[in-house]
Amino acid sequence: MAALVLTVVELLRQLMERQAVHRFDEGTLRAEQEDRLGTALMLLDERMDELCEQHGLRRSDLNLDLGPLGPLLAGPGR
Repeated sequence: MAALVLTVVELLRQLMERQAVHRFDEGTLRAEQEDRLGTALMLLDERMDELCEQHGLRRSDLNLDLGPLGPLLAGPGR
């Protein structure tokens, strides 16, 4: 059950990260927003590592194979 919950959290984290990069590229963020967003994403990434370790999982364990659609999560698993 922990793996499923962490998979959903990781998917949401990646979506938030992509949205932040998109907004940064468009220039719609003020410098202070960029700093806060970067810090929040970094802390969330670190927390994900801690939670995976706590439950004996690797990030690659969270990447579900969706058959012909490919893997659920973007990028290489850790």
